[in-house]
Amino acid sequence: MSKKEIKSVDLARKVAQIFADRKGFDISILDVREISSMTDLYLIVSGNSSPHLKALYDETQKELKKDGLLCYRKAGDPQGGWLILDYLNIVIHIFSKEAREYYAIEELWETAPRIDPLTQ
Repeated sequence: MSKKEIKSVDLARKVAQIFADRKGFDISILDVREISSMTDLYLIVSGNSSPHLKALYDETQKELKKDGLLCYRKAGDPQGGWLILDYLNIVIHIFSKEAREYYAIEELWETAPRIDPLTQ
């Protein structure tokens, strides 16, 4: 897939599958196109530990790079429980369970439609 061929939803589902294959859990895709000018989709996943969060973060970048997709911006720290990968049309949030509950992104964007992460 080239950058021009991949759509936001397809990219989010590709990443969701990467997460599912690597034991990420509570995978969620929020469609914010109608309520935010920042991005199309938020993809949210939880991991079990700092090393698990880092593995999800690294593996996502590695797999997307194979398709010629480079991360525009990244932030966070596995020790802090929240890592972000910005691919412009999707923003990926990788959380510890505790950080995800604390920051409650799904509640902030509660009016955003949900997309099934693993259905094509």
